[in-house]
Amino acid sequence: MTRTAIYTDHAPKAIGPYSQAVRAGNSVYLSGQIALDPGTGELLTGDISAEIRRVFNNLQAVAAASGRGLEDVVKLTIYLTDLAHFPKVNEVMSEYFQAPYPARTTLGVAALPRGARVEVDAVMVV
Repeated sequence: MTRTAIYTDHAPKAIGPYSQAVRAGNSVYLSGQIALDPGTGELLTGDISAEIRRVFNNLQAVAAASGRGLEDVVKLTIYLTDLAHFPKVNEVMSEYFQAPYPARTTLGVAALPRGARVEVDAVMVV
């Protein structure tokens, strides 16, 4: 099976030895995105809704670089440093996805890279 790395300048550069996404067969695996601004590399802080939107905008940019969109996402994994933000994630997520919604797992974690409060990764079938 051929694996193809996907990259875009419209999402933050990887902050480690990984690809923004990898296509393998008819699946695309999008690496976790945090609220890094793709232009500056700085973490968006302050309003949690704005941070969540930046995360989904980053995922959307990587999905677009694969030639597809968030409508092709079948699975999301959401990592939160504070599960009290769960309702905000639901609220913002509804701006990016429509029924049938992707399957989803949400995990509470102790910490995320760069002090982020939310990270999301995704799997697309294309």
